[in-house]
Amino acid sequence: MDIQDERRRLLDAEGNEDQQSYLSKVKNKKLYLATFVSVLGPMSFGFVLGYSSPAIPELCRIADPRLRLDKDQASWFGSIVTLGAAAGGLLGGWMVDKIGRKLSLMLCSLPFVFGYTVVIAAQNVWMLYVGRVLTGVASGVTSLVVPLYISEMAHERVRGTLGSCVQLMVVLGIMGVYLAGIFMDWRWLAICSSIPPTLLILGMSFMPETPRFLLAKGKRYEAEKALRTLRGPDAPVEWECARIRESSNQQTSSFKMVDLKDRGVYKPLMIGVMLMVFQQLSGINAIMFYAKTIFEQAHFKESDLASVIVGLIQVIFTGIAAVIMDKAGRKILLIVSGVAMTVSTTAFGVYFYLISKTHNVTLSHMVQNVQLHESQAAHTDLSWLALTSMAVFIAGFALGWGPIPWLIMSEIFPLKARGFASACVVLTNWGMAFVITKTFQSMMDLLTTAGTFWMFGTMCTLSVIFTMAFIPETKGKTLEQIEANFRGTPAS
Repeated sequence: MDIQDERRRLLDAEGNEDQQSYLSKVKNKKLYLATFVSVLGPMSFGFVLGYSSPAIPELCRIADPRLRLDKDQASWFGSIVTLGAAAGGLLGGWMVDKIGRKLSLMLCSLPFVFGYTVVIAAQNVWMLYVGRVLTGVASGVTSLVVPLYISEMAHERVRGTLGSCVQLMVVLGIMGVYLAGIFMDWRWLAICSSIPPTLLILGMSFMPETPRFLLAKGKRYEAEKALRTLRGPDAPVEWECARIRESSNQQTSSFKMVDLKDRGVYKPLMIGVMLMVFQQLSGINAIMFYAKTIFEQAHFKESDLASVIVGLIQVIFTGIAAVIMDKAGRKILLIVSGVAMTVSTTAFGVYFYLISKTHNVTLSHMVQNVQLHESQAAHTDLSWLALTSMAVFIAGFALGWGPIPWLIMSEIFPLKARGFASACVVLTNWGMAFVITKTFQSMMDLLTTAGTFWMFGTMCTLSVIFTMAFIPETKGKTLEQIEANFRGTPAS
């Protein structure tokens, strides 16, 4: 055993020396350009997520009775996207293996454009639903394909930073549509939201396919050409190409269900699934849903800007995460993020407990604006606790549990199982998002509002424990080294 450990250590040391020599000759200009074009997809995805916030209030009071939404229809208009996205995740898992990352990304732009076209031309509520489902399908495919595309293009020095740009562009899209919603009606907002996916189709026409997918299909010449584009003219791309091909040759040509018995497949799959479960059980949807209400209870004079302020906090801290990702590492940021969310959701629970006990006013009553006038001053006295908790939670989530599960998903799966495993993880994420969104009011009725947030706090605590026990650090490692670690074999 000692001899094997020593051999593995020597191989790793030799490989790291070659790796550093190679990376010193790499130029990232074209890599950054390809990443910028690809993350127009997550920006489109962010526009879809944020669109319902400014559109629903207008559609609920629109003069045309055929398009006017009641409370239940408004709920479906907002949440039906998650069902479309779950289906899109399954579709995306099939597409990336069959037609490749680049073409999948180009094709997923079409449902974005078609969906917004249906919304713009809507003559009844069902057309609005159809448009939202189509944009949801596109969002599901995008949330799977873009992280894979970036991780397979990028080298280990910048993979964390570039991978974090996925979530950064999502929150930029959300904040952008919130801002635009202040000045535009729902139809013009849909027109503007269709611009990023249109640019994505055009831009991706000039971008390369990922070298790993090309090598998996036996296209070595095309893979080397793609690497030369991404690494610059001075890098000896034959070395990287040979390393990727050697790792690919150790795997079967295609994924089969029996491969789930392989520890190199089932371990990263379980980690990916649990990351998405904990992400959704953190309470992010609850916090975002009641953000405006919390601002109103604090007598924030410009409560319509609440969503923009929330989005700005997300953008700032997601940007910070992107900058420090490849220095601090994934694991430590997940732990810091989980602790911050634990503290903030616990404090939220205290806030709602004190409000309900002191004034006998529930969050549901707050949302319906039927609270007693004399309780408003007391609400203001405690508003600092709610506002601080919300800011800490959003900052903590954006720093770790927002971007990192998507980044790790794109890093840990072996090439042969990447499409299937990513589809399972994306389906888990969107399925959990739908369940939490639709059952949140029932949870508050059963557990009380304070109890629900304390439950979220418990889940955040468990996420920290899970991270410390099971999440591997992938900072500075190649995708082939990560695969080898899960298989328990020396990295080539």
